[in-house]
Amino acid sequence: MINWYEDKKIKIEFDKIPKTTLLFPIPNMSKEEIQQIKEKPFINLQTLNIKITDKRKCLKEYDIVIEKGYRWDGASIPRIFWHLIGTKTQPEFQIASMLHDKLCENHKLINNDRYLSTLVLIGCMKSAEVCAFKRWLIKHTVDNYQKFCGWVEDKTSKYFKCDNFTEPMKENTEDVNKL
Repeated sequence: MINWYEDKKIKIEFDKIPKTTLLFPIPNMSKEEIQQIKEKPFINLQTLNIKITDKRKCLKEYDIVIEKGYRWDGASIPRIFWHLIGTKTQPEFQIASMLHDKLCENHKLINNDRYLSTLVLIGCMKSAEVCAFKRWLIKHTVDNYQKFCGWVEDKTSKYFKCDNFTEPMKENTEDVNKL
């Protein structure tokens, strides 16, 4: 595994160096194909196995797979902020936005931990040497957007995170005992 990023809170490891590309319309594409490229112009060119270690509480490890062919929109930066932060297609945002989008589309991959997804985004941007001001601005914008608009916690999860281990929630003990 390649140690992509590590600090006191998280560790991110990839099984290989990611290979991604920016898609573009070509002659003879359908309007639907062109629209898909406009919405999600990036594509992952190989299956990636990623390990995220949450060191904040209990050294919880999450194994994430990003499939070959996975498509995402890049860094979702509103056009009004492009002069401060940059555009969504800038190379230094590619890996961070790919992993963050995968986590946001699949909350269960990280136990519905909204803040962990933000830490992963910022960690990947640090590894890509995005300047501190841009990281700060993105962190607070993304985190607040997710708090108030964009992260709906999955209430069906039967587990919660604690300091030392993961255990069934009391109200779901019957369901777990049936297993």
